[in-house]
Amino acid sequence: MSRFIALIPAAGVGERFGAGKPKQYVEIAGKTVLQHTLEIFLHHAEIDNVVVVLSPHDALFPTLLHDKLTVLRCGGATRAESVRNGLQALLEQGLADEADVILVHDAARCCLPPAALSRLLHEAGERAEGGILAIPVADTLKRAASTGQIEATVARAGLWQAQTPQLFRAGLLQQALRVSDLSVVTDEASAVEQLGIQPCLVLGDIRNLKLTLPQDEELVRLLLEKESV
Repeated sequence: MSRFIALIPAAGVGERFGAGKPKQYVEIAGKTVLQHTLEIFLHHAEIDNVVVVLSPHDALFPTLLHDKLTVLRCGGATRAESVRNGLQALLEQGLADEADVILVHDAARCCLPPAALSRLLHEAGERAEGGILAIPVADTLKRAASTGQIEATVARAGLWQAQTPQLFRAGLLQQALRVSDLSVVTDEASAVEQLGIQPCLVLGDIRNLKLTLPQDEELVRLLLEKESV
């Protein structure tokens, strides 16, 4: 029987956030962002294992003991490289096999509602093509000219904003990440799409935002404090 394994790449430096440290180690509501993220998966009954992929030089990750948690220090220079390295390590060490289902999730998405995670597992967990959480684009989109002026209004019908987790069988994901140039991989779904496969879209949640810029911190703080009440 296949297992659900969460893989959290956390080797990034978060330069846009500007906190003087990687954004996954910013403390909000009494815990680091990464701790909040890991706990979402560690506390979910349907997740069998949680794997965090760190930089080999990471000196900030605390000692966390949990029977579902595995720490790998094989992170790369990019998110895609960290995912590929982490997946390869899991398969080589016998911690996963090709039939297991890997859920890749951004370390900085620490407000993922458990209900959205469950929805992804139930709607895409058995699908060969995998699937991702995403939300329909709600705002009007503009394409910018090089002058900084509006070049065109983009029709938003059929457009979705990708979120994470992104869920795929380990074997399929490994095949998709074998590309020679990982810089073209914007997310796991884009890599799978290059194989001619169309992953399914599962309705995500607007609260599943990614901590990217300093102004995001206040929103994340409000969401986390509300959850802790």
